[in-house]
Amino acid sequence: MQYEGVLRKMETEWDQPIRYYLLFPGDFVRMNDLLDRQVGLRFLKYECLSCGLDRPIYRQGFCRSCFFETPQAGEWIMHPEKSKAHLDQEDRDLAYEKKVQLQPHIVYLANSSNVKVGVTRKSQVPTRWIDQGAHEAIEIVETPNRYLAGITEVALKEHVSDKTNWRKMLTNNLEDVDLFAWRNDLKPHIPEEALPYFIDSTQETQLEFPVLRYPEKVKSLNLEKTPEFTGRLMGIKGQYLIFEDHTVFNVRGSEGYYVALEIA
Repeated sequence: MQYEGVLRKMETEWDQPIRYYLLFPGDFVRMNDLLDRQVGLRFLKYECLSCGLDRPIYRQGFCRSCFFETPQAGEWIMHPEKSKAHLDQEDRDLAYEKKVQLQPHIVYLANSSNVKVGVTRKSQVPTRWIDQGAHEAIEIVETPNRYLAGITEVALKEHVSDKTNWRKMLTNNLEDVDLFAWRNDLKPHIPEEALPYFIDSTQETQLEFPVLRYPEKVKSLNLEKTPEFTGRLMGIKGQYLIFEDHTVFNVRGSEGYYVALEIA
């Protein structure tokens, strides 16, 4: 069985374990059903997620020119504290920026490889935690816009990491921690403007991923260097496919690649 299309991050559905879907034109693949089966990936061309042209992907699924022009790749995406829609100031497309930035945002703690602080739209909970491969997470602050969430993250990352060690996350070399205690310890460091939005009543969310066996060490599959790959799928965590030979493939990191997916 074969499917063709441009890669976008896998869609997810809450369950224990998480359910994963890879979307193709007019069809989709239930990735959980492929566990312990031979799966092949073949790189065919590029397809920029903005212009749709066969141009080398620069970042985030966009070709170089689109990355510096499309509002979906504005600097405030990676740096929420640089959001300006609440000031009625345009970056690239004010209408789009208002739509995304002027909605409830969550500042959270997640434990994927270590405890980290992050920001996401409220509508993206728990999707954001799933994409990061977090096995536990907790909300700290719910703000009315992206800017307030961004300055809160900046303040808190002086005291806790804002990065995930993806190799550690994929080998599952993890420890459970008391995120509720972490949350309370960080409360004094929340900026005054965001403190009224502190969530008094919250609890940890536990996540389980569909993995038959974790790798001891990981080797990353790069489709530009290895255009064809076949292996037995042993698990899915975050946005990674984990294969029997310890190869891992970052689906989200390969957005904009047009591929053939072959299932034995």
